[in-house]
Amino acid sequence: MKKFLAAVLAMAMALSLVSFASAEETYTIGLIGPESGAAAVYGQAVLHGAEIAVEEINAQGGAQIVLLHQDDEHDAEKSINAYNNVLDGGAQFILGAVTTSPCIAVAAQAYEDRVFMLTPSASSTDVTANKDNMYQVCFTDPAQGVESAQLIADKKLGTKIGIIYNSSDAYSTGIYNAFKTKAEELGLEIVAAEAFASDDNADFSVQLSACKNGEADLVFMPIYYTPASLILKQAKDMGYAPTFFGVDGMDGILTMEGFDTSLAEGLMLMAPFSAFGTDEKTVSFVAKYQEKYGETPNQFAADAYDGIYALYNAAVAAGITTDTSAEDACDKMIEQFQTLTVDGLTGVSTWSASGEVSKEPKVYIIKNGAYELMD
Repeated sequence: MKKFLAAVLAMAMALSLVSFASAEETYTIGLIGPESGAAAVYGQAVLHGAEIAVEEINAQGGAQIVLLHQDDEHDAEKSINAYNNVLDGGAQFILGAVTTSPCIAVAAQAYEDRVFMLTPSASSTDVTANKDNMYQVCFTDPAQGVESAQLIADKKLGTKIGIIYNSSDAYSTGIYNAFKTKAEELGLEIVAAEAFASDDNADFSVQLSACKNGEADLVFMPIYYTPASLILKQAKDMGYAPTFFGVDGMDGILTMEGFDTSLAEGLMLMAPFSAFGTDEKTVSFVAKYQEKYGETPNQFAADAYDGIYALYNAAVAAGITTDTSAEDACDKMIEQFQTLTVDGLTGVSTWSASGEVSKEPKVYIIKNGAYELMD
């Protein structure tokens, strides 16, 4: 009996020591994204979503997180500078970059340095190509293009398809190319594929006229919501009312300052998250976000939230300590991510060795100023 009690006491002491050690560990995460400039809405959403996750984790009383964030202004060169700054500050792994072109630049440098990166939202396959240390929370561009074409065909959402995309943006062209290939394979008729070549393009009359003249009854827009808001307004002004279909960059259009939400009525989009969801996780996150920041979160915020939890869970499982260097942490994080499962705001996520995430896509239609999940 004494031996048994001694064994129990020893085990309790060991568990206490483990808990105590865990509570003393601090993981330093570097976050890189556009907090100012034209793409600031995305970077700020990522920062805010990450901050809520960090607050929740730190409140649990176990291992703690220090979040170092740097503004890259959606500029590749400045993103490299931001990356170096967070590493100099002690970052052990990176959440970022937020947008595709900066992330491609930083990922190449991080691969050389052996620093683990998880981007919440840079969805190009160029981000992860030939890099074993680069992972994504978001769907890849080709996956969004393929899934969108398949859905349009399966649901018979349009008989003649128009496309408006940004030829200067890797995100937009990546989705467009995959969509076009899959649409042709499925026998969808593409009557117009119109490009614009600038993030600040303001006049879409040429693109819309081509779609209208081709009698497109569905217009696919693999673009961000800022230009999409202008397209919707200009389409209405010219009396053109096809079904508009977007992807995850469209999320946030309903909360865009000054936007008439009635213009988005009937808009369909593929996105991993909706702030209008009624599940417990979403309701809690949205309430915290609105209370803290006075606005409604978009899918960029949700991806970042899930990304923080993914990094944290992997770091704990890998036995990362406060003193583990970024280089020493890298291979351990890679190993953990290949078996990691995160049940988060954007669904149940797992990862392949290529860094690509796997989770169920969701498609929404906007009705009366709110998202409604499509069957």
